[in-house]
Amino acid sequence: MKTLFLLRHAKSSWSDPGLADFDRPLNERGRRAAPLVARHLARGGPLPDLILCSAARRTRETLALMLPDLARDAVLCIESGLYGADAATLLRRLKRVETAVDCVLLIAHNPGIEDLAAGICGGGPEPMRRRMDEKFPTAALAAFALDVACWSSLREGAAILTDFVLPRDLAQVGC
Repeated sequence: MKTLFLLRHAKSSWSDPGLADFDRPLNERGRRAAPLVARHLARGGPLPDLILCSAARRTRETLALMLPDLARDAVLCIESGLYGADAATLLRRLKRVETAVDCVLLIAHNPGIEDLAAGICGGGPEPMRRRMDEKFPTAALAAFALDVACWSSLREGAAILTDFVLPRDLAQVGC
């Protein structure tokens, strides 16, 4: 059994129109959201053995704000190929994860991360699935259980959605 967490980066700033998209930082809302999501993830079960993160500034800042709650011996991979990647590219990357890795956190961008979540989801509570399908906003976290022995077996419809949480949900319960 494998566990996969898909996280869309936290809310970024558009305050400097001269910045390239790749270089946009988080805004204040994003800086508040990332630790909330990290604390939720840390309380909910397995922690990632491997964290795959887009090289864009906003994804790296999201990761940096989450690491204090996820701190342990996870391998961190910052990869430029995840920036702007579509669902097929993200899926191909996940399929290359070593079999010994049981839990992966992938931090990337829309529409790729949302499309990947929808594509691999083959089950889970219907209200949660419907909510995820409606919108995958910034700092949304989807957790999946995968009944596969190796990551190369990951395919469309093979994952069971076990959690879908937004920062505003966590703020309301005081996380």
